[in-house]
Amino acid sequence: MLRENANDLLAFLAVARERSFTKAAGKLGVSQSALSHTIRSLEARLGLRLLTRTTRSVSPTEAGQHLIDSVAPHFEEIEIGLAALSNLRDTPAGNIRINAVDHALEYILWPVLKPFLAQYPDISVEVSCDYRFVDIAAQGFDAGVRLGEDVAQGMIATRIGPDMRMAVVGSPAYFAHRTLPKTPRDLTDHQCNNLRLPTHGGLYAWEFEKGKESLKARVSGQVTFNGVYPLLTAALDGFGLSYIPEDLVAPHIADGRLVRVLEDWCPLFAGFHLYYPSRRQVSPAFALLLEALRYRG
Repeated sequence: MLRENANDLLAFLAVARERSFTKAAGKLGVSQSALSHTIRSLEARLGLRLLTRTTRSVSPTEAGQHLIDSVAPHFEEIEIGLAALSNLRDTPAGNIRINAVDHALEYILWPVLKPFLAQYPDISVEVSCDYRFVDIAAQGFDAGVRLGEDVAQGMIATRIGPDMRMAVVGSPAYFAHRTLPKTPRDLTDHQCNNLRLPTHGGLYAWEFEKGKESLKARVSGQVTFNGVYPLLTAALDGFGLSYIPEDLVAPHIADGRLVRVLEDWCPLFAGFHLYYPSRRQVSPAFALLLEALRYRG
């Protein structure tokens, strides 16, 4: 294989993975114009159009997808083989890419990564925060972090956090002239802040369970967000009720800035897990991080 073919294929895979010339150019450390020229040259040599370009996105053509399926696994094997050479080094080294939600990054990953990265200066970690359920293998991630019930089949999953609960909270100012809800059905009388998740394709229904009864409440309000942190801010600002992970709101409940309701309707569920493809050989650097993250509670 000519050297320029290998480099151009890597550039093509980066654009296909990022679905953006701008993002791919940033990852590769080249200009967008240079990257566009590289892809056009590759397409000219092959005599095929590999990418469909619109004003908003970039996606592989049928030929482009065939090329991805053909060559991406081989480049992945090369990367794994190179990473395995770190066994021969005195200091472990390598790059690790993880897909996670922002809540998991702040409460689970970052507290572990801070001392881990200081201990292993030759290991680099990239965390991409995303509420979509992405195909981590296709998108070039070494692992993903999701709640236990959301881990895709066929993946190896390791628990990295305790069981969790959700909490329905509002500010004392919000409740000053309102009756506290006693059951989830009472939420129809309240202003509720919604969460839209891209994978669900709609507004997230608040999930409740008590005894043998379980239900999903469709709530309404003036604002909708696509992440839990704006929901926390809205609740703190007195703008209705929010349905948020318990560990996120616990400090604000303790200092009186938030009031919790319907606690007896919020059961425990499986916490965060790190998952990765079972077919993939684990690199030494990844094995070290996996062990550091493993939940031992």
